[in-house]
Amino acid sequence: MAANNYNVVSFGAKPDGRTDSTKAFLGAWQAACRSAASVTVTVPRGIFFLKPVVFRGPCRSRITFQIYGTIVAPSDYRGLGNSGYWILFVQVNRITINGGTLDARGASFWACRKSGKSCPDGARSITFNWANDVVVSGLTSINSQATHMVINSCNNVVVRRVKLVAPDQSPNTDGLHVQASAGVTVTDSTFQTGDDCISIGPGTRNLYMSKLNCGPGHGISIGSLGRDANEAGVQNITLINSVFSGSDNGVRIKTWARQSTGFVRNVLFQNLVMKNVQNPIIVDQNYCPTHQGCPKQGSGVKISEVVYRNIQGTSRSQQALTFDCSRSNPCQAIRLHDIKLTFNGRSATSTCKNIRGVKAGVVMPQGCL
Repeated sequence: MAANNYNVVSFGAKPDGRTDSTKAFLGAWQAACRSAASVTVTVPRGIFFLKPVVFRGPCRSRITFQIYGTIVAPSDYRGLGNSGYWILFVQVNRITINGGTLDARGASFWACRKSGKSCPDGARSITFNWANDVVVSGLTSINSQATHMVINSCNNVVVRRVKLVAPDQSPNTDGLHVQASAGVTVTDSTFQTGDDCISIGPGTRNLYMSKLNCGPGHGISIGSLGRDANEAGVQNITLINSVFSGSDNGVRIKTWARQSTGFVRNVLFQNLVMKNVQNPIIVDQNYCPTHQGCPKQGSGVKISEVVYRNIQGTSRSQQALTFDCSRSNPCQAIRLHDIKLTFNGRSATSTCKNIRGVKAGVVMPQGCL
């Protein structure tokens, strides 16, 4: 074994899909983490069975996880327990994940959820907490119990050429969730899931997304925000050159109808194609799923400086454009520029409440601003 390459098989991992390789993966990680020079942890071809595992930093140098094989979770959903994660990276700087497939085998968990029985919360397949300078490239994640990938409290993250896939009826299988993070870039990726393709939580800033395919799924959503009275805002969000196919939403901003210090500002949605999308453009500031704890039905989240430019295609519902903004804090400086959305070959409709802004170029459906 080269000094700068740690193969998990050398630490006792077995590529048979049955033997618990968790200790071997941890052994390889700990050796890599102690290395003063840049190192690679290699997962060769084959199927490796992994229980919940925490790869903890800080480490001394840059680590690359090079995955050629498939990593599988326990087939019984209870094997991922109640921790909420399967593969977790904590306080790791300069980490790259290359290639590979993660199969969380979530079907038995979704069945539990659908049966109404008492089930665990569900595990996120791969999570980064308090990590900086992260690259995830060429990774495929299938059949997550809950969200496929979470980026939480991180800086400088690149996600490229990933494929996150779960059946469209699987509950809460978001593709990527980003929160409390800065400088995240997501490109050239495919999301086919049972929930949001990407969800953007409080405290996200400088997020750049390009060349994405979304659908089936619930679209790309900023929110839900404003659940808490004291909440970090979301700003500088860009989504360009992407396609939505058969998703429930296209681009959505969703906030709770209650008081909050949250905000959304400086957002650009540009060069997007909608193919048979239920709600291509939607802002919903009256989110209150249990109808409790939203006393005046007024959202405190202030939405401003959102540009929708060159968005075209087909809507699955007649109402292609929905702005249901906050009564107490109307949407400000919204710009609609060259929007062309149709329904069944004819013009769609729009509904707009509590919104201020301008429109330019051709805007179909009309009726807003």
